[in-house]
Amino acid sequence: MSLTWARALAWRLRRHELAPPGDAPVEGVVDRLVALVARSEPAAELSVRLRQRDSRPGQLGAALVDGRVVKTYAFRGATHLMTPEQAATHLALRTASRMWELPSWQEYYRLAPTDWPDLRDAVRDALAAGPLTRAELGEAVAAEPRFAHLRAAIAEGQDTLVKPLAWHGVLSFGPSRAGRVTFAALEANPRWPGLPDLDDAGPRAVRAYLRAYGPATPGHLRYWLGQGLGAGRRVRTWLAELPDVAWTDVDGAPAAVLAEDLDELLATPSTDVVRLLPGHDQWVLGPGTADAHVVPPARRSAVTGGADVVVAAGTVSGTWSLGRDDDVTVTWFPEAGRPREAALEGEVARLAEILDRPLRLVLRPVA
Repeated sequence: MSLTWARALAWRLRRHELAPPGDAPVEGVVDRLVALVARSEPAAELSVRLRQRDSRPGQLGAALVDGRVVKTYAFRGATHLMTPEQAATHLALRTASRMWELPSWQEYYRLAPTDWPDLRDAVRDALAAGPLTRAELGEAVAAEPRFAHLRAAIAEGQDTLVKPLAWHGVLSFGPSRAGRVTFAALEANPRWPGLPDLDDAGPRAVRAYLRAYGPATPGHLRYWLGQGLGAGRRVRTWLAELPDVAWTDVDGAPAAVLAEDLDELLATPSTDVVRLLPGHDQWVLGPGTADAHVVPPARRSAVTGGADVVVAAGTVSGTWSLGRDDDVTVTWFPEAGRPREAALEGEVARLAEILDRPLRLVLRPVA
């Protein structure tokens, strides 16, 4: 069975609720994408709303408040928005690194591996009454004499120390307070399922990725689960041992999908749909900006840098920016062929509806 990347990307656009936008609630969209970069909440909200047929501002924030979505440290050291269930799966993979056992960690933080269970308990106790700022958490943990030396490391934003606490499900980010970061007890979230065993989490993570970003090569999975998580060497084994994975040929290269998705994938026609997406959208970060089928190599630096992108038929075909004068300036890449002006006008109109402001297209082809 073989297919083209044009058809594969068309199927993936449907899985991402981009062609067409769907009716899933915020947590449904976030779950479908597995994770959403939390670098900018407005950009993350736009990523979600562009995948919904009907949406309202503030729904992502509401999902964070009531725990349907959590913000935590996940892939490659960055913060991500995830459902509690997806967070549990992927944080279990993250804990497999056991980085706190490295001699450099033990020496720098003056913590032996046997100290970590008690430190986690101290943080649990500190957060039991509600979210705390970094400074407040540092003070509370330092009240335990054996951890007094950690006050500055926590209070001054050394996330290297805080991250393992998030990986263990002890804390996640809470609501900002006067512009300051807070941490909350993740285990107090009634939707938090607890960390699964690694042998259970690994196959779940592979399935979740294939469901959202298939068809995927082993290289895609190594990028997603092997970089920045702690179980990278086991990804190939999990993929090989899953009984519900099917392999297909995509333009001459083997790629994996879930067996239950194969018939739909093969029946999906290619598409010429055009979409405007914010920078660091999961459409490009899921497969990685090194995937030349999604990001032309000559444009990788701009996409990696966070440019807002124009996606045509699944491939980054330009960038866009929104100015204060209500102009949406689209820079169309010449290698993408003739600019799709009518489709771009439609996307700008949809963006105007989402942002509730008048917008007009300014098309600027690259010479």
